[in-house]
Amino acid sequence: MNHIFEFLKSNLGKSIISLLIAIVIIAFISFIVKRIIPRHIPDASSRYRARKFVNILGYIAAITVALVVFSNQLSALSVVLGVAGAGVAFAFQEVIASFAGYLVLHSSNFFKVGDRVLLGGIKGDVIDVGLLRTSLMETGDWIDGDRYNGRITKVANSFIFKAPVHNYSGDFPFLWDEIQVPIKTNGDFEYAKEKFLEILFDIQGEFAQEAKHYWLKMTEKYMVEDARVDPFVLMKFDENWITFTLRYVVDYKMRGTTKDKIYEKVLLAVLNSQGRMEVASAAFEITAFPKQQE
Repeated sequence: MNHIFEFLKSNLGKSIISLLIAIVIIAFISFIVKRIIPRHIPDASSRYRARKFVNILGYIAAITVALVVFSNQLSALSVVLGVAGAGVAFAFQEVIASFAGYLVLHSSNFFKVGDRVLLGGIKGDVIDVGLLRTSLMETGDWIDGDRYNGRITKVANSFIFKAPVHNYSGDFPFLWDEIQVPIKTNGDFEYAKEKFLEILFDIQGEFAQEAKHYWLKMTEKYMVEDARVDPFVLMKFDENWITFTLRYVVDYKMRGTTKDKIYEKVLLAVLNSQGRMEVASAAFEITAFPKQQE
């Protein structure tokens, strides 16, 4: 016990006590500020960024206090720290890269919380960007489509230096999607194409106008062509059937719902066409049987 008191009375002990007190004060101030933030910032995304900013300021303040408190001791430890620095950097290279990724993510436009992204083969919505890992509410996998599967996946922030980052909701928060409808070749293909185009404009026509506004901004910011955003129908045929491709722009979170609406209206159009178009299939139709020899 005497040794402990003697250590606390020493310069190093006093420095450690001062650092601990400073860290407690910094943590308390950060806690109070984060409790006050929701009262003044109603937007959820802005609140999240404000809390992260307070955390970063707290870390910087703690490091600054540590450097000031141990300034005398650091001069004596400079040689030791220099030798150990290389070993620490090698041993914790993944941690250092993840922290560097954290700084890059908060200072660039890779993605933000709420975006839907594909990172290292994992697709989901970003729900948190931590110091070392990014948390995703995963979609797909054993669930068909783009709906949540209930699994939260954490990906190391260092991935931004190693693999492509696919952002489904960045500067252009829409996707091009399509469905294919096979129609028998003996049907009225002009009637079918007209009906399918009417269906697309009925469901996605107003949405395409909004997408045009975003795409115009894309052409001003990036070197991309003025792509076609309006819904359209493509057609090709072979000896079996005519394949109509219905292509349109859709909200990145509404692909499944939009397809359901389009398929429903397509089936209703086929049923109400009075035989002018019929859905084709790969089934064989036997029209006659060979005569059996007696």
